[in-house]
Amino acid sequence: MNALTLTTLSFGMAMDAFAVAVAKGASERHPRLWQAVQGGLFFGVVEGLAPFVGYCLGKAAESWVQAFDHWVAFGLLGVLGVRFIYGAVCHDEQVDKQTNEQQTKQKQANTSNIALMLITAIATSVDSVVVGVSLAFLDVNIVLACVLIGLATTVMATGGLYLGNRLGASFGRYAMGVGGAMLIGIGMFILGTHLVEHG
Repeated sequence: MNALTLTTLSFGMAMDAFAVAVAKGASERHPRLWQAVQGGLFFGVVEGLAPFVGYCLGKAAESWVQAFDHWVAFGLLGVLGVRFIYGAVCHDEQVDKQTNEQQTKQKQANTSNIALMLITAIATSVDSVVVGVSLAFLDVNIVLACVLIGLATTVMATGGLYLGNRLGASFGRYAMGVGGAMLIGIGMFILGTHLVEHG
């Protein structure tokens, strides 16, 4: 996987965290930059580590799926892409629900913003674990992939948290749809390249 494809994948994956961050930021009247950066770092670190977990799981199963590994990568990225697009088209009620639940829990239990951000970051990192599994079947530098995904997520989540009240929650959903299209495109590129090389 070349650098351009890996960078595109990184920003595609960051759209999920961006959508949640925008929804969270939209609920803040006066967001502070340092709080947005802090939240973005939480998202970035967790989102950057998650693919490595998935990569290790994928490597453990590599011998079983080696004959059709590129189809597995295509399928996983395709399913994630469709999920992102479905969430955007259907107004992603799950994102709104997550944000509302977090706000309610904060009021009831007086949970700190740091704990809330960490919980949210972990919740949105599940998709990155799946991407990590797909990367295990490809020729990719997993350390570089994790760093790029982490950096892209940090930047996007920080921007979403800080500008959420200006952009509105719906903007995050549109971005999530774009991210889904990017993941599907990468999956098709991976499969197409494999079929051409081994056709």
